[in-house]
Amino acid sequence: MKLPGPGPTLQLPCHPATPAGVCLSVSVAASVTATGLRLVYTVAGNIAELQIPRATAPSQADGLWQHTCLEAFVATEGDHAYREFNFSPSGQWAIYDFARERVRSSEGIDVAVSPIFQTSFGQDQFTLTTDLAWVVLPARGSALCLGLSAVIEEANGQLSYWALTHPGERPDFHHPASRMLRLLLPEN
Repeated sequence: MKLPGPGPTLQLPCHPATPAGVCLSVSVAASVTATGLRLVYTVAGNIAELQIPRATAPSQADGLWQHTCLEAFVATEGDHAYREFNFSPSGQWAIYDFARERVRSSEGIDVAVSPIFQTSFGQDQFTLTTDLAWVVLPARGSALCLGLSAVIEEANGQLSYWALTHPGERPDFHHPASRMLRLLLPEN
């Protein structure tokens, strides 16, 4: 099976309605692997001025987007259904299944395989790397359409919203136009 190479590192601009109060850059690299989808998020800058959730045992949790959280919205090309993945530097995570924009699927998702991710910290950056197995991704088609985003909380509680694109006047990661990154999938 021939796989596409690693994807480029893409900058996530901050939404103009929620400017960051500290100097930061947020980027992500996405690539298809033999086992699924790899995402590598990097938040660089004055991270000492950020509110970063403390490490806990890996677990599923709701409401992660209310604090520093790295996110991916993944759909199969041509499908209105999508999955939302939330990753906290604390080790907590969430997966939500949507039938269409902001409408949760009545079937939900049985998470048989937890997302695998790790966070590493340096003096002026932190990186979160996750490998999402095919079983937790939407049904395979010819391509995945991704919306990649981040919520960053500063020490004073201020939130800023970062994404590949911002299609509206307010941050809206669920908007279909947000899923603008297209990754071709290998044939089975």
